[in-house]
Amino acid sequence: MTTPPPGLRERKKQATREALREAALRLAVEHGPDQVRVEDIAEAAGVSPRTYNNYFASREQAIVSAVTADRDARIAATVAARPAGVRLADAITEAVVEQYMNTGEREHEALLLITTRTALRNAFLETTADIEPPLAAVITERLGDAGAHTARVLAASVAAAVRIALEGWLQPTGNAGAAGSFGAGGLVVPSGSLLDQLRAALAPLAPAFDAAERRTQP
Repeated sequence: MTTPPPGLRERKKQATREALREAALRLAVEHGPDQVRVEDIAEAAGVSPRTYNNYFASREQAIVSAVTADRDARIAATVAARPAGVRLADAITEAVVEQYMNTGEREHEALLLITTRTALRNAFLETTADIEPPLAAVITERLGDAGAHTARVLAASVAAAVRIALEGWLQPTGNAGAAGSFGAGGLVVPSGSLLDQLRAALAPLAPAFDAAERRTQP
């Protein structure tokens, strides 16, 4: 099904959101995240703080959005673009890996900030929940309407697996045995290969995807 292009109102909202996240990242890089206020971001983007609050609940959300924006939609679109003969588990794994590993200089700059601030790390991890709705829609298309409930469960599992992979990768220095424990202060050094973390976290879901596909086969 072809999605109609966004109207003028939606394009303006998208432009405002983009301006806010770009301003947030630029100011955070220039002055440090702790020195950036919501008012500063709004002024740099040419909007009011009230307008800012319509798009982001915190400065951390805006900064993180500069690197995570539309990633959930891109993952879903990549899965949808795979040929029908491709195993669903493989299509989803490769889509997730592609979108999390293909980062440019700008994204690396943002990730450097994220790994050194607890609030930014937490906001970054929270974005994994955004994967679920668009991915569930794509899985439903693959499985058919009868698999809508299963699709939601599988998509939620993917989102959880990605979060677990990121938690393992963003392991706090000196606390390697407690995944997901991000204490205040201290430099966080990414632990091991993110590629390996993602593949390892998603691998246990493959049997469930295979079983769901078999149930839809005639």
